[in-house]
Amino acid sequence: METAARSLWSGRTLALLGILLVAANLRTAVAALSPIITRVDADIPLGTLAVGVLGMLPPVCFALFGIFTPMFTKRHGLETTLALSLLALFVGHLARGLSGSVVLLLLGSAITFAGLGVGNVLLPPLVKKYFPDRVGLVTSLYVTVISLSTLVPPLVAVPVADAAGWRTSLGMWSAFALVALVPWITMLVRHRTGNMPTPVVEEPEPALLGRLRHSSVAWAITAVFAVSSVNAYAVFAWLPQLLVDRALVSEGEAGTLLSLFCAMGFPCAVVIPVLTVRLKNVGLLVYAGAFCFVIGYLGLIVAPMTLTWLWVSAAGLGQLLFPLALVLINLRTRTHEGAVAMSGFVQGVGYTLGALGPLVVGLLHEVTGDWLWPLVFLTATALAVTVAGAVIARPHMLEDDLGRFRPAPLHLPRAEDRKD
Repeated sequence: METAARSLWSGRTLALLGILLVAANLRTAVAALSPIITRVDADIPLGTLAVGVLGMLPPVCFALFGIFTPMFTKRHGLETTLALSLLALFVGHLARGLSGSVVLLLLGSAITFAGLGVGNVLLPPLVKKYFPDRVGLVTSLYVTVISLSTLVPPLVAVPVADAAGWRTSLGMWSAFALVALVPWITMLVRHRTGNMPTPVVEEPEPALLGRLRHSSVAWAITAVFAVSSVNAYAVFAWLPQLLVDRALVSEGEAGTLLSLFCAMGFPCAVVIPVLTVRLKNVGLLVYAGAFCFVIGYLGLIVAPMTLTWLWVSAAGLGQLLFPLALVLINLRTRTHEGAVAMSGFVQGVGYTLGALGPLVVGLLHEVTGDWLWPLVFLTATALAVTVAGAVIARPHMLEDDLGRFRPAPLHLPRAEDRKD
């Protein structure tokens, strides 16, 4: 009873501030570079391949550190691992701002996204550790902070670059990482992190994870997650340059439109989980996400200079596929073990495939010299996800699929049956 009545802030002020400040840092680097990429290119010749690789780094790091973070936490604990990730974020932002070559820019970006990848994994168990009585509330708070913080970097990137140069525009985010580090360092120094039981960062069971390749529903949810990642990270990497070339907007307007795309993810994150639970035919939401992407891209193909904000907003609503996939992981599994395995499979494969989006879009633009074929490619990925929608529309569970694909027992001949 005491736990249930405990104030949100009671003895946990530093933990709450720390969690919310970490959340505010988790998307700062994702869309901070693309609005000012031409200015960076003027000082450091990048080329299409380098820009594509920069766009690939977020999903690649999210996939890799989703695998390795549990190993770090077992050895060093949640708070120390988080503090190291924030330190990496600080160093990475600084390195990006101080870069004098493509190699240093790529290295700084890799360090930055490694820190973000670790932070993604650690926030849920930290909430469970410090706020076991307020998991839903604190999770909603930090998800809201993440959503709102995503739209800020592209909004301010060009104005700051105009006032102080692109290096300041990229490097200033290191200050936010440093601020987020303060509560956790304070807690570690005061030994206030060991007073509560520490939840384990869960890992999928390898044997169960290997069997998921036989499940149609696992592949369908992975396709939804992958298409969401392909489109989101391709847009983060290339939309400002596409709009400058095709819609003839200024760099500042392109950054604002990228911020608008990011902002569309906020209502999706709030509404889609509720709809997913209540709808009988969840496949309709997959079709809706595909439709939004297609309308947005067709508008940018046919009439890019007319109602540009509408086409960007429509494509932004296609991001509903991301929260949809995350909710489906739980809705299409019966057991806790199944949900953990499904999450590992969907995010591991989905982020890996998602990393191809920025690279393919960049290469298509390089080869054709136009943005038509990159937009056609993204439209095709959105249409392809409707196949997954048809599978997801059938209300069947992961465990049902796995039950049909149990490995056959190995029958060895008995000694008396062998012939010499």
